[in-house]
Amino acid sequence: MGARHGLRVDAVLVQAVIAGALSFAHLHDLAAAAGQDGWKAWAYPVSVDLLLVAAWRRLRSEGPSRLAWCWFLIALFASLGANIATAGFLDLADPPALLRLGIAGWPALAFLGGTLLAHSSAAEPEPVAPAPVPDTRNDERPLPEVVPEPDAVPVPATALPAATAPASTPAPPVPAVLVDHARKVADEYRARTGAPIDTDTLRSRLGVPPHLADAIAAQLA
Repeated sequence: MGARHGLRVDAVLVQAVIAGALSFAHLHDLAAAAGQDGWKAWAYPVSVDLLLVAAWRRLRSEGPSRLAWCWFLIALFASLGANIATAGFLDLADPPALLRLGIAGWPALAFLGGTLLAHSSAAEPEPVAPAPVPDTRNDERPLPEVVPEPDAVPVPATALPAATAPASTPAPPVPAVLVDHARKVADEYRARTGAPIDTDTLRSRLGVPPHLADAIAAQLA
């Protein structure tokens, strides 16, 4: 898979080099036929190709724009026109005056296009104006002063009803069987110690909670 990919990329590069060399040669021949001899005939294809590449890079980097598309089409027309002109449609031994005029004016046109592409920046979006902040200074009005009514009589604190004390928690009901068992435990304790059983001892012997032990002790008293 890697070898095939490398062969495909190499073939594309070879094809690009061949196409570029042919287009370069056609532009050179056209410039030489229009009276531009020596190094000047070789400079024309370089100028056309550089303008074409600069416009294409501008389209790729900053997106479509009228400026980049305009100069891309101009350079493409110059390159394609040279290829067509050298195919026998024009007599290169006696080129028309319009062709000589176009070749002579191309350096200034290419310089203008390259300068605009290199130094003009993309149109920046207009800044969005911030939303207006409402003026609230006029809305800060003083609150009306509360004036006590003349007929209002203050109520003394002693006239207010006192908070009722919470009702005492009623004793929980104790089953009669548990009372009988507690009485036997209390009698056994009195017979062994000679003293009445206290609530803590009764609670530990019966294994009941404190409030239930208090209720049982109250019934044994």
